[in-house]
Amino acid sequence: MKCQKCGVNNANTHVKSIINGEIKEYDLCSECAKKMGYTNVFSDIEDEFSNFLGSFFGNALPARTQARRCETCGSTYSEIAKTGHVGCADCYDVFGDELFPLIRRIHGNTTHCGKNSDRTVQKAEKHEPTKEEKIAQLKNELDTAVKEQNFERAAELRDTIKGMEA
Repeated sequence: MKCQKCGVNNANTHVKSIINGEIKEYDLCSECAKKMGYTNVFSDIEDEFSNFLGSFFGNALPARTQARRCETCGSTYSEIAKTGHVGCADCYDVFGDELFPLIRRIHGNTTHCGKNSDRTVQKAEKHEPTKEEKIAQLKNELDTAVKEQNFERAAELRDTIKGMEA
């Protein structure tokens, strides 16, 4: 489809305006759209975000990593620092020494804890072991105490187990 304004270039921008209830639609090429004041609203945000991420990486660019490349995707640390985008999962292994301090600075951590980690921990804390589980745990402790020749502790554990089984 050709641009409705110039009629020369292919249209790649669709504009729909509603003014006083009147709907007008245009198919424009990028040049005509720009002349009419219609621009990509995300282009500035994308550039700013890329610069924002790149600024985290750019200040700590060691000279020794500029020549090294990821064997999987071919990215260099300087490219990652410039764009703020890591090329592939293997880049974390190749450039880990440089990336992890920066990731820690940005995110506060380098280990994923899971989406619901707090709730999972709370559920685990609320789980009360059954009588059988407690006895099994005490028997394991008893075995350990005997191996370590801690016979006083072993005697206490033996008595506790007998009391629970009775």
